[in-house]
Amino acid sequence: METSLKETRKALLLQELQEFDRSQTTKLNGWMAGVDEAGRGPLAGPVVASAVILFQPEVLLGVNDSKKLSSSQREKLYSIIARSALVGIGMVDERQIDELNIYEATRLAMKKAVLNLTHTPALLLIDGPMRLDLSIEQKGLIHGDQKSLSIAAASIVAKVFRDYWMHRLHELYPAYSFHQHKGYGTAAHMAALQTIGPSPVHRYSFTPVRECLKTVPEKVAL
Repeated sequence: METSLKETRKALLLQELQEFDRSQTTKLNGWMAGVDEAGRGPLAGPVVASAVILFQPEVLLGVNDSKKLSSSQREKLYSIIARSALVGIGMVDERQIDELNIYEATRLAMKKAVLNLTHTPALLLIDGPMRLDLSIEQKGLIHGDQKSLSIAAASIVAKVFRDYWMHRLHELYPAYSFHQHKGYGTAAHMAALQTIGPSPVHRYSFTPVRECLKTVPEKVAL
């Protein structure tokens, strides 16, 4: 009974998210892409964005805002999305984040994601009040990953891709345990920062990292 209820809820959510996307494309001459990002808040690593054009929305049972899904659920859905949609990925690294600021770096990552699609969409649905420097019709939606199937799919792709990247950074800098916290400012991460200082993949413009440099400037990890 409980399993049946869960499946029913998933089906209803999929229908709701699909209907929203349909409402945005009734007069659209072309494809629509959902755009979202992962990694605005962490103290280390890149910000990653994804743009997704869905061709088989009916196969995406279980899609939701990536923050509401477990790691295993996201990875399973990532594989389904990759097989049934066009996907573009955009990434801006920690040095560019320091140079631009996180807001502009996020906009740039989203722009790269759209440009990395193999087909140009006629409309972008973007999570949050964001506008990109592209001559494509755009709509920014507050909590868009909870309203639009395309944006929810993009949020999953961006999150899974970034998590994988942080696992790779853990292999390079194991002292920080990036594979566990993905660069967010957890107690364990802050303890490592205060003990050994920041690594080359930390965001030096972020206050917690900058403060650690004042106390352990000679311990920047190489």
